[in-house]
Amino acid sequence: MANCNGTIETGIVTFEIILYSLITFFGIVFNTVALWVFCFKLGKWTETRVYMINLALADYTLVLILPFIMYFHYHKWPVDDFCRVIFGISSMNMPMSMGIIMLIAVDRYIAIKHPLKAKVIRSPWKAALSCLFLWLCCLLYTILFSLSLRKEIFCFHRLSNKAHTLVRLIIFFFIPLVILLFCSIQVIRCLRKKHNASPHEEKLTQKAIWVVSVNLATFIICFLPFHLSLLFSYVAKALEGADCEVSQAIANAIHATALITKLNCCLDAMCYYMVAKEFQEVAALLPPFNTMRSRSNLTQDSQLQSKTPENSQLQSLNS
Repeated sequence: MANCNGTIETGIVTFEIILYSLITFFGIVFNTVALWVFCFKLGKWTETRVYMINLALADYTLVLILPFIMYFHYHKWPVDDFCRVIFGISSMNMPMSMGIIMLIAVDRYIAIKHPLKAKVIRSPWKAALSCLFLWLCCLLYTILFSLSLRKEIFCFHRLSNKAHTLVRLIIFFFIPLVILLFCSIQVIRCLRKKHNASPHEEKLTQKAIWVVSVNLATFIICFLPFHLSLLFSYVAKALEGADCEVSQAIANAIHATALITKLNCCLDAMCYYMVAKEFQEVAALLPPFNTMRSRSNLTQDSQLQSKTPENSQLQSLNS
């Protein structure tokens, strides 16, 4: 029987404790290894390396607070300063992770579709500044979002707040999703059109297509159900016609799909580790020119690209 007070059912909380325990263990292991590799085992600093470190840090902060979230749910912890800190860190992780994944997709799109311009547009410092700007935006959002806890009784036991839901959906999900879809589709199309000169190049191209597809699927699987639940909650509250059982079902859906979003802490470490190597190898194989140009322009562009430090670095990865 639904109780209309937004209280999460015991079965969901039990499942949450089991899932969060597994995510905490594997998340710490995977992200520790990822940070160790990206910080100490790679030679030259690249844009991809900067994004990977920030993504691993965002995920690491979340897996470290998952035990506290489990404790809050199980004991119905009241809203206090400690609750607000943990709630703020948790709220910051999701938009930060989605934002970095979007930046990685944009960086990949520029490198593959516009390799000549990439030398000017892309740099590790610019990637670091982009990540810093994203951290500041997410921090500001988290501070404003955490203020809504003043009206709650128990920590992390809440329905979506109608005042911020639509803004959150548009800025922190739908815009990154559209950009990610566009960049991923364009890169896959570019890779499929590539004429491979050898079976080795064909194999690398297929690997890159697979990596892009898996990254896109991971983003959709982890984040789409939760944000659709928020959208349904917003519509139901806007219409003000949802009965008790519908309201409780939406509350359970938001809470259950929020569990799925935490899976990205483990999946990111595995998926984007592949990007660091596979995609740079394929980028070295792609021509820095449009196939519709004249033969003379092709020769000139290929000479320019062969002189760029970026291409030299990518070629060294293949050697």
